Amino acid sequence: QKLGENARQAATELRLDFHIEKVKDLRQIMAFGVMVTPALVVDGVVKVAGKIPGVEDIKKILAQ
Repeated sequence: QKLGENARQAATELRLDFHIEKVKDLRQIMAFGVMVTPALVVDGVVKVAGKIPGVEDIKKILAQ
């Protein structure tokens, strides 16, 4: 839940048009090659797995 909150705050602060989806289905998670959660996926690409990045870290990821 915290990852979603941080991602929402980061995207809002950057004034991005975004959609956040929390995926709980193990098959969907594994389809991304994620073996440890939580994970942050941006435009179909896994950016972070196994930790909860802070808002500033996510802003850097989204700005790339």
